Amino acid sequence: LDTLEKWVTEIFSEIPNNGLPKPSFDHLTQPFDTPEFHKLYRVVPIRKVHSLTITWALPPQEQYYRVKPLHYISWLVGHEGKGSVLSFLRKKFWALALYGGNGETGFEQNSTYSIFSISVTLTDEGYKHFYEVWFPTACFSCCFPNVWKNESVPFCLQVAHVVFQYVKMLQKRGPDQRQVIWEEIQKIEANEFHYQEQTDPVDYVENLCENMQLFQKEDFLTGDQLLFEYKPEV
Repeated sequence: LDTLEKWVTEIFSEIPNNGLPKPSFDHLTQPFDTPEFHKLYRVVPIRKVHSLTITWALPPQEQYYRVKPLHYISWLVGHEGKGSVLSFLRKKFWALALYGGNGETGFEQNSTYSIFSISVTLTDEGYKHFYEVWFPTACFSCCFPNVWKNESVPFCLQVAHVVFQYVKMLQKRGPDQRQVIWEEIQKIEANEFHYQEQTDPVDYVENLCENMQLFQKEDFLTGDQLLFEYKPEV
């Protein structure tokens, strides 16, 4: 360690500190407020795969790294147990996998905006039902209790509509009753941090240098992985 410290001092001590603040582009509000963003784009893939990706442009969230609200939401959206979006779609043989989240890269999270995406890998049958299928509400309510009333009136159901309804349910119910879920995520991330495999030193230093641009000094080592504060208002 002493040798490494000596090398760092010799190599980087001559770099001047100009005392300039970190560049910020938070004055560029609503970068996706354009008609091109509010559209459905169909892309023909090279290989045979059906994938539906829904993307939201949100206000910048990087200042909430101690709370990690997008990580919390992605955990709920990506849940595969009973009552989840994927569970329902799999029962209908419409989907194989579902992923939701923010890549935490410079493009998806910065001082201007944050991106949150949900991607569903569809089966051939799911692709057929992407646009619409008539389905009784009574059957759907068993998967999402307390959201839809047990009615016999059929309604027009889309795969995308299922995703939006689930997100709407999360929004309606709010995070106040879900602190236990947040704490569970916190424990899992803490365990993964403490028992993670040793990474390549070059990659580790590169990651630390990036963290130094994003987090407070005391969080350089842990700010990109651990959850620190539960704030339902965020």
